[in-house]
Amino acid sequence: MAMDSDPVDDDAKPAHTGSGAIFTAGMLFLVIVFVALGSWQVQRLFWKLDLIARIEARIHAQPVAVPAPSQWSSINQDKDEYRRVTATGVFLHDRQVLVQAVTELGAGFWVVTPMNLPDGATILINRGFVPPDHRDAVLHSVDQPSPIVSVMGLMRMPEPGGAFLRSNDPASGRWYSRDVTAIATAEGLDRVAPFFLDADATANPGGFPIGGMTVVSFRNSHLVYALTWYLLAIMSGVGLYVVRRQRTV
Repeated sequence: MAMDSDPVDDDAKPAHTGSGAIFTAGMLFLVIVFVALGSWQVQRLFWKLDLIARIEARIHAQPVAVPAPSQWSSINQDKDEYRRVTATGVFLHDRQVLVQAVTELGAGFWVVTPMNLPDGATILINRGFVPPDHRDAVLHSVDQPSPIVSVMGLMRMPEPGGAFLRSNDPASGRWYSRDVTAIATAEGLDRVAPFFLDADATANPGGFPIGGMTVVSFRNSHLVYALTWYLLAIMSGVGLYVVRRQRTV
């Protein structure tokens, strides 16, 4: 006597097949995304290495004259920051400001002094660092004569606004960043260069401020990020392979 076979659930197989297809598509999408992100980080790595090499070349190049006002409009961070230049003029000690700073020597201030150039233009010079206990001595330098001096330093771009959670307060004379435009406005300066100079380590009278403290450091974690994304891509691919294999067994 023939026995009837068990009924087949026709809906179960399509549902299982459909969920498997969605899972496969999702994992493949993740693999593609992770590989793309890893490749992007590799591109960023080579860009950063090229940037570091160009900056190092500028820092160690022979100094050139500070750009004239006619060249200011073409200055930008990518090609000009950390250029080694010289400037000659007269310090305007009565217009200098102190900008709060934290350095390897501790907390204190950057002494930012305007320099009047022979052509009548003005450039802000970060003459260096002064600790709090020498602050008054630097402030009294406004009474000193201002002969013509030459300064060698690195071109730096403005730091507008202030520091993290601290906005510059020109009215109270509280500065947390070297904001060229704001300092020029507060001190009534005209024809001010759209950059400032970090002076080199040439000693100042009395030992302060201390120059040559520019920190040239670039965070370069792109290789780690690239390896992380590629590892995630491999893990996703392996996970997909394992799941697919288990379903076919």
